Amino acid sequence: MTSGCPLGVCEDTVEKILNGEGLEVKEFDSSPEQVHAVVLRKTVCYIVCAVIFNAKDEVLMVQESKPECYKRWYLPAGRMEKAENIIEAMVREVKEESGLECQPITLLLIEEQGSQWIRFTFLAEATGGSLKTEAEADAESIQAQWWDRETPLPLRTNDILCLIDAGVKYREKPRFTPMLPVDLPCHVICQRLLLVFRDPDGELWILLSREDDPRVPVAVCGRKYSLTWAVRRLARECMPSSAGLNLKPWGILGVQHNGRMPGTTDGICFNMLASVEQSADGGEAGHPPLLENPRFLWHKVVSPNIKEKISQRLTSRSVLPMYSLY
Repeated sequence: MTSGCPLGVCEDTVEKILNGEGLEVKEFDSSPEQVHAVVLRKTVCYIVCAVIFNAKDEVLMVQESKPECYKRWYLPAGRMEKAENIIEAMVREVKEESGLECQPITLLLIEEQGSQWIRFTFLAEATGGSLKTEAEADAESIQAQWWDRETPLPLRTNDILCLIDAGVKYREKPRFTPMLPVDLPCHVICQRLLLVFRDPDGELWILLSREDDPRVPVAVCGRKYSLTWAVRRLARECMPSSAGLNLKPWGILGVQHNGRMPGTTDGICFNMLASVEQSADGGEAGHPPLLENPRFLWHKVVSPNIKEKISQRLTSRSVLPMYSLY
């Protein structure tokens, strides 16, 4: 089903999502099970990590004090605590482990192992403080130093090398505009899905939920699956018998989190961009896939500005990457 929904409603909403703004989560359009509020440190674990460079392009590293990785080196990182938001957790971890004060520049990437473990890596800059010395060693770390990335250094694990590389590349040539979490509460982990179909003539169609009150659909993420599985589940519910569909998640357009009320606002909403295409034998290439669920519709984009923004993100992949570690 296609529709020319009220432009002041759906296209304004789409533009806010494309601009990285937040939108209140009011309803869910797809859920794998009964929906329960997530609880930090009980049903979900959020990790924050910071990539910070100095004027010499050296990266900030901390020496671990934990017995299992004693004297190994790692980026400043740790678990989010109750009643913190994502940025506050990152700033606290950097201060505790390195002695430096900092401020975020942008999220660099997000990694996940389902909704039970999510790591947010920031590119940040030092704003004050002094490097922690061995004389100041405590349970958080032994010391901190700047690493030129060439001098041999015993690392806790090599997984941080790709994070450092992402920071280097972003500083050289930013692929997406700086993105920081928006302070909006949510009680579950979910994805607001901006699902796009582009026909051969370059016209764009967007999947919307509820014909009487059009909006971008929201899918709750299951605990045992990759977060991007929610995108595929929603597509299946809309188009259960469509063959030959190529569904491609592109990345994150925005992150919403509050965390101020433990057990009530520990959830996160990821605004996700994805596209769908028809294969050669999957139907009419010039038309959006047939929707079999009356709760959804395709809206043909009218705004030239929105068309340009979506096309630019699809062409250059100018979205925040999310990686599944499954």
